[in-house]
Amino acid sequence: MLTIQPVETPKQKKQFIHFPWKIYANDPVWVPPLLMDIKEKLNPKFSFFEFGTMQMYLAMRDGEIVGRIAALQNDLYNKEHNDKTGFFGFFECINDQNIANLLFDTAKKWLQERGRDIMHGPASPSSNHDYGLLVDGYDDPPKLGMTYNPRYYQTLVENYGFKKTQGLFAYKIDANRVMEDPKMVRGNKIVRERTGVKIRNFNMKDIKGEVEILRKIYNEAWEKNYGFVPMTDKEIDEYAAGFKQIAEPSLIFFAEIDGEPVGTALSLLDYNYVFKQMNGRLFPFNFIKMFTQKKHITWARVMLLGILPKYRGKGLDAVLYYETVKAAQALGVEYGEASWILEDNAMMRRGMELIKGEIYKTYNVYEVAI
Repeated sequence: MLTIQPVETPKQKKQFIHFPWKIYANDPVWVPPLLMDIKEKLNPKFSFFEFGTMQMYLAMRDGEIVGRIAALQNDLYNKEHNDKTGFFGFFECINDQNIANLLFDTAKKWLQERGRDIMHGPASPSSNHDYGLLVDGYDDPPKLGMTYNPRYYQTLVENYGFKKTQGLFAYKIDANRVMEDPKMVRGNKIVRERTGVKIRNFNMKDIKGEVEILRKIYNEAWEKNYGFVPMTDKEIDEYAAGFKQIAEPSLIFFAEIDGEPVGTALSLLDYNYVFKQMNGRLFPFNFIKMFTQKKHITWARVMLLGILPKYRGKGLDAVLYYETVKAAQALGVEYGEASWILEDNAMMRRGMELIKGEIYKTYNVYEVAI
């Protein structure tokens, strides 16, 4: 017998958190998330719950968990976009359309009762966190902070009636190809001379101040983007606390003109290479691998690259990419992933073409009317 249970007890919450290990038990590409990170996102003190609400559900068949989903209401998103969108996230399911349908129906009903008229996702819990469904590029492990799912999830989602509303691209960048391109070297010099831009690294001695600059640039540079939700002070504080442990200052840049920050590029080493060996647990001893395995990381992820609107079209993005690749190479990084980039963001996609980036993963965002 198939039933849906709302997550209400500590035991159910633990089952909800651990269920992915069943789905991906035999998947060599999956990178188990750190359990401490998942618990933090589901903690009522997490920043999302300042402006959002969530209800988690488990699908049970004959006493066995066969699926999970969360229905989410994001008041900050609806204020920003002036609509009545609801969300689904944390979706995991065995390959059974009936179970998936019941999970989606349950999330839809919860959202409907709260006046939502669209169900959008996956967002776990928002577009500032895990966002989008992988639909192409299953051969390479997901990079730090990116989502991953079985191929059949696309079928389960689309058969339910969800329609794609946006594509998100991950570009692969070969560091050698960039640095060996004379056009990049020449173009970098020309832009610097023409704009007077100065590039500096992140100052780890003033993390609070530097993160505040990041927040201002992010909230202004991404404001008109699809799915944008401004980052709150608490969200920024959480990110700062997290990336303080793994940040490489040489991979974080600010572009300044006349002493004012006008753009930023933030990249992180792909610690998923290390996390894959931990099976979700950092302690008691796995944290040592963060130091011993770092030298073997050959990928970095460009997580943010943004230019304030009035400074776009001047080539500053190319300078930031050039500096990022050069710094990454110095750390032994061979490849970079720039992700995610909106399918309809023509300017960023031209930038990727300039440095010979290639789309190697695609994620879809979906909606269905309630």
